[in-house]
Amino acid sequence: MKRAALAYDKLDWLTIFLFLALVFAGWINIYSASFNPEETSIFSFSQEYGRQFLWICVSLVVGLLILLIEGEFLRRLSVPVYLAVLLLLVLVLFFGKEVGGNKAWFRIGGFGLQPSEFAKMATSLMLAWFVSSSGSRFRALSVRAKAVMVFAIPAGLILLQPDTGTVLVFVSFIFPLYREGFSGNILIVGIAGIVLGVLSILMSYTNFTLPLLGEVWGSYVLIGILVAIGLLGFILVRWLVLPRFRRRNIAIVITSVVAAVIFSSSVNLAIEKVMQPHQKKRIEVLLGITEDPQGAGYNVKQSKTAIGSGGFSGKGYLEGPFTKFNFVPEQSTDFIFCTVGEEWGFLGSSFVIILYIALILRLFFLAERQRSQFSRVYGYCAGSILFMHLLINVGMVIGLVPVIGIPLPFFSYGGSSIIGFTMLLFMMLRLDSERLEVFR
Repeated sequence: MKRAALAYDKLDWLTIFLFLALVFAGWINIYSASFNPEETSIFSFSQEYGRQFLWICVSLVVGLLILLIEGEFLRRLSVPVYLAVLLLLVLVLFFGKEVGGNKAWFRIGGFGLQPSEFAKMATSLMLAWFVSSSGSRFRALSVRAKAVMVFAIPAGLILLQPDTGTVLVFVSFIFPLYREGFSGNILIVGIAGIVLGVLSILMSYTNFTLPLLGEVWGSYVLIGILVAIGLLGFILVRWLVLPRFRRRNIAIVITSVVAAVIFSSSVNLAIEKVMQPHQKKRIEVLLGITEDPQGAGYNVKQSKTAIGSGGFSGKGYLEGPFTKFNFVPEQSTDFIFCTVGEEWGFLGSSFVIILYIALILRLFFLAERQRSQFSRVYGYCAGSILFMHLLINVGMVIGLVPVIGIPLPFFSYGGSSIIGFTMLLFMMLRLDSERLEVFR
């Protein structure tokens, strides 16, 4: 208890304030999105806002309990918690309940438990433990490959559900590794992969053919040619600046072209064989390949209309017609941000995004001031996860990324979501409170 009291004295109250502000804003928006004039009580468990209040209370209790746990004990729990979550991710594939095309839920009475929401916290602990335990060995390529496997394994299990939105969030674990010494080339390759993936999808809808190769492989070879031209141009510039032209540059061009062709074919194979038809349709709508305002593009169309109708200052709380008459599907979960845009307008939307950015930057600040590598890596994991969720969810609502369905942290309706994010955040608060006593 003495250690717990000391921790409370050293808590970062700014982070707690930002957390509480987002939770409260999310709750009142859920109330607006699922408002029922026939239900007088705001705490009614028959309504989403009543159940969300219950989950908020549960998450606060869980957060307070975490603050009573010593940081070293959290570190020792990393491996058991990670393995337990992996087991849940396997079991849900066999015994889970299918919701929205994803077999990702355990049904417990009248409530649901989604293991993937807790996998982010467990993977953050495990990655922090692995990197801090590796020490100087982390510079070895084999050790770094194992670090990638730490988050690749749960991501693969989640992909089998399939929940592609959550899998994309796991990409954020690259950022903490980059802070710990990964080459910046990895980020360049990642960005190039995104561009190449989009180009591959667009090319698959063209009629470009090459003799003896046909339409499909003709597109892949064309992509390889474009990559080769780009790399040769880059090498030529370097050759003009640096006179010594190395032969290995030719090998780099050849290897990159082959890799580009393989990657391009893999992207199209994944879209055709892995993604569900509605997910494929959403990507086609996003890229402008096809239009489907009454089908795959309906959610985004309604969401953008609702946000645009809010104007600069919004229509007022409980006064948004799109929200009030339920014109936007999933408006209390994945599309909760459109309620903010319609009722609070540009000012309110900007304020919410500023709160998120402040929380993310604060987590990075807390991570950077840690003396313990475990705490630093964990802090960067927490901040990166929140950043990826914010980027994908808001981007999805305003039509910049495909509709893949992930919650807005602390905002969207859902017990697993708010409890998982609260655990993720409060573990960092506990670790930060001991930063002056912990050195590893």
